[in-house]
Amino acid sequence: MVHTTVTVTVNDTFFNASTATGTENGTQEEVLEVLELSREEVIPVPGHVNGVNALGLVVFSMCFGLIIGSMKEQGQLLRDFFDSLNDAIMRLVAIIMWYAPIGILFLIAGKIVEMDDLTQMGGQLGMYTITVIIGLMIHATIILPMLYFVITRQNPFIFIAGLLQALITALGTSSRFVLPVGATINMDGTALYEALAAIFIAQVNNMEMNFGQIITISITATAASIGAAGIPQAGLVTMVIVLTSVGLPTDDITLIIAVDWFLDRLRTTTNVLGDSIGAGIVEFLSRHELRSKDVEMGNSVVE
Repeated sequence: MVHTTVTVTVNDTFFNASTATGTENGTQEEVLEVLELSREEVIPVPGHVNGVNALGLVVFSMCFGLIIGSMKEQGQLLRDFFDSLNDAIMRLVAIIMWYAPIGILFLIAGKIVEMDDLTQMGGQLGMYTITVIIGLMIHATIILPMLYFVITRQNPFIFIAGLLQALITALGTSSRFVLPVGATINMDGTALYEALAAIFIAQVNNMEMNFGQIITISITATAASIGAAGIPQAGLVTMVIVLTSVGLPTDDITLIIAVDWFLDRLRTTTNVLGDSIGAGIVEFLSRHELRSKDVEMGNSVVE
């Protein structure tokens, strides 16, 4: 358990002036009384929170899953258990989603009531939205094409042109579906979005993030995005892990719900583009093996 509060003893001194009447000569004298009261105040420490070590839990879960996967038949019982547990949780979430719009409505309304300056918060939210859009655009139009070109020495924009239908579908539905398991964990847009959202929430709460906390946010956002489902606004669920890892208030997720429906479409499009670029690079690196497999399959069909 991490200590997140500091107990400070505060001494308050009060002066009480009163008038007393003498009994012998009837004179009045002013009496000054000094009262000292001691009290304890609990001051929260920014950047810390009581609760589960989210980053440690993510690392443990990944290592535990890898070990179960390597146990083959001996780990089959545990794999079946977690598969059933996942199905049960998904059905529970499906029921909760019917009531989610009502809950989100009251969450946003409560957060608006707590705001001191609605105009200032609107400006900060607008700058946050612009920052996320610029970050996703840089990653999608510069980083990913450059990575594809450096490895394959081919024009990346010709490759991307063949993906327009998939990208438009991702932009319109905020959903993604990929067959390879390796591509499912490649969610560049979600990781970038969650890191920026955590820093935005820290700035709203006037908390300064040091270099170590920013690194923690980056690692946790990358790890949490691996477990995000390919459904609309799934990143809001995994963002709780990111905020908890650096002690940021999870209630402030409601601040970004108002614009998340739009940003979710952009980050999903970036995710699909990253998946496709990754698949294209793997296909280029494995082209000789794939050709030999095609020849073997062709021979088997002829026989």
